[in-house]
Amino acid sequence: MFHQGHARQLMQAKTVFQNVYLIVGVCSDSITHTFKGKTVMTDEERYEAVRHCRYIDEVLKDAPWEIDDQFLIDNKIDFVAHDDIPYINEDGEDVYRGLKEKGMFVGTQRTEGVSTSDVISRIVRDYDMYVRRNLQRGYSAKDLNVSYLKEKKLKLQNKMEELKDRSKRVMGTIGEKRVDMLQRWEEKSRDFIVSFLLLFGRDGPISHFWKDSKGKLLQAFSPPGSPTPSGRTTPESSSSSEENLRSPPRKSSRTKRYLDVDDDDDDDDDDDEEDEDDLLN
Repeated sequence: MFHQGHARQLMQAKTVFQNVYLIVGVCSDSITHTFKGKTVMTDEERYEAVRHCRYIDEVLKDAPWEIDDQFLIDNKIDFVAHDDIPYINEDGEDVYRGLKEKGMFVGTQRTEGVSTSDVISRIVRDYDMYVRRNLQRGYSAKDLNVSYLKEKKLKLQNKMEELKDRSKRVMGTIGEKRVDMLQRWEEKSRDFIVSFLLLFGRDGPISHFWKDSKGKLLQAFSPPGSPTPSGRTTPESSSSSEENLRSPPRKSSRTKRYLDVDDDDDDDDDDDEEDEDDLLN
């Protein structure tokens, strides 16, 4: 599998000398499976991946695992670049031993943490996650070489993960709204307290209205007394008024009133006659 570690090695090989014509040999699947094991990409996919690297001038397909002198002469190769880690052949010897002895080998630096084995290890470590990912994208259990029960289990795990993500998003939204509501409530509460103090405070309109209403109520329930002609009442006038209120008027008949009036008239006539007699004498 072609990755960035390979690209960095090719860059080192291209820049190790001036005017380098870089030829890259790519082994076929049969050779690679024999010496390195199962590959992720096919040989044709590896050919195309290497061909599109900008440091490459030429790609040699189906390159040999071990390079001999005839191969170097046929392809006009002056130096062979590879990392310093020994690659063991069937006899247990380093395949680049002869080139190193002839001074035709250029060692390159490997990129730490980046290799085909590391990439495969990450995929194997998170195998279930990648299977769920592909099932979610429409791949069948047959395409992924998993059983029916495994497929249903992984799909159920996908649903659970979706529910968790939705719950987290909902809780995050609620948390943001709660903070916003608290901030608004604090602002509104301050305005409410200020308005309440202005309205019901000591110098507020409600306080003045209550004082005025209280004074008017006291005047209505306790009116001032009516004054006397002299401006004040005396004990005699008060006692006589009390007697008039206590003793009712005497009863008298109307006939007696008329008789008394007639007697008075007769007495007046007699007095007039006596006066006339005195004048005559």
